[in-house]
Amino acid sequence: MIAVLQRANGASVSVDGSVVGEFSGEGIVALVGVKRGDDKAAADLIARKIADLRILDGEVSALDASAPVMVISQFTLYGSTKKGRRPSWVDAAPGEEAEPLINRVIDGLRQRGLQVETGVFGAMMDVSLTNSGPFTVLVEA
Repeated sequence: MIAVLQRANGASVSVDGSVVGEFSGEGIVALVGVKRGDDKAAADLIARKIADLRILDGEVSALDASAPVMVISQFTLYGSTKKGRRPSWVDAAPGEEAEPLINRVIDGLRQRGLQVETGVFGAMMDVSLTNSGPFTVLVEA
């Protein structure tokens, strides 16, 4: 499992022109990818890292700051570009395997008391954010 975490000053996600999730002020946008064979332990580790990494202004975590988190499922993080001109998605988990693990990450963050915004799994989404810093970090499980 992989997560691209971006420190943001506001973010929103829309599906078919309608906003389905948003936050204002400081928070984290987490683009999360699931690879074939990932398990619950990987999802739990990603949720813990998103909540506990001290990446917000002043070196505090989302949990310390009670900052919102937006979780966006993104299978394209496992696109391989080693051969040819078209990415291969062979390493990305299929939807029926990935969706429960994405939901486990979301549930893990909410169980920690964080406000969690999400997109719609499998939908074409428009994600907007103001990357603060800019600050982007990669977390792998």
